[in-house]
Amino acid sequence: MKKKYNAKFKEWCWAWIFIAPTIFGLIVLNIIPIFETAYLSFFKSGDFGKGNIFVEFDNYIKLFNDKQVWYALKNTLTYTAIEVPLTIIIALCLAALLNSKIKGRSFFRVVYFLPMIAIPAAVTMVWKWLYNTQFGLFNYILTNLGFDRVDWLNDPKTGLMCIITIGVWSDIGYSMILLLAGMQGIPKDFYEAASIDGASKFRTFRKITIPLVSPTLYFVLVTSVIRAMQVFDIPYMMINFGSPAYDSSVSLVYLFYNNSFVYNNKGYGSAIIMLLLVIILIITFLQNKLQKRWVNYM
Repeated sequence: MKKKYNAKFKEWCWAWIFIAPTIFGLIVLNIIPIFETAYLSFFKSGDFGKGNIFVEFDNYIKLFNDKQVWYALKNTLTYTAIEVPLTIIIALCLAALLNSKIKGRSFFRVVYFLPMIAIPAAVTMVWKWLYNTQFGLFNYILTNLGFDRVDWLNDPKTGLMCIITIGVWSDIGYSMILLLAGMQGIPKDFYEAASIDGASKFRTFRKITIPLVSPTLYFVLVTSVIRAMQVFDIPYMMINFGSPAYDSSVSLVYLFYNNSFVYNNKGYGSAIIMLLLVIILIITFLQNKLQKRWVNYM
């Protein structure tokens, strides 16, 4: 009995040793900053970053009366509601295609995943050139077809859609690789049984592939929503601060950046990011509750 206890204790110790670096990283890089941000949200930044003034709930009162915050919240939710479903649908179709026996599968897998590992600044600069009003590729095509030029990035009607397009293009590869890995873990017996029963490819995909890949699909959905709610680099690089499309394109993280580092009001910026944290927690909680209705665990 004592030997069995010692073996379990050693196993327990080794388990904690292996996960200790990850736990330490989470505490230092995630948990502690959350509490520090929550604490800072009750202060107004002093001059030169010193002498913070305790203002109680003034930052949160200002937050709910700030129209720009509501613009940013609307833009962030709109971006998430459009970008995430489009990305997952396209990634699911590509994963199913690349899971079949086609020529050049490895090549296409690399090509679709490349945007995910590309430097965001470089990617954004290329897209900014494509959207350029004077010499961009999109306007070049439009003018050759007889249409007028479009000021893609400065028009409030098109600014957010341009950002969504880049987001979808950038995230497809990551979602596709995860879904492809999930599909490859499905036993071939299911497909063989469906083939014997005479099921079509579409019916097989709908009745077998999607249900069995649903755990991976759920993981992709949750992580994609969290990533989309934190979008920053694309609007920051694409939409200038004084652009007419700023209010219709600014995200909550972009607004947090401006208030914290441009206006040097880190307390108010912290309140904005705490609002985003609460919204992400609520959405993730609802996803966790609803996943029981459609996720099938083998």
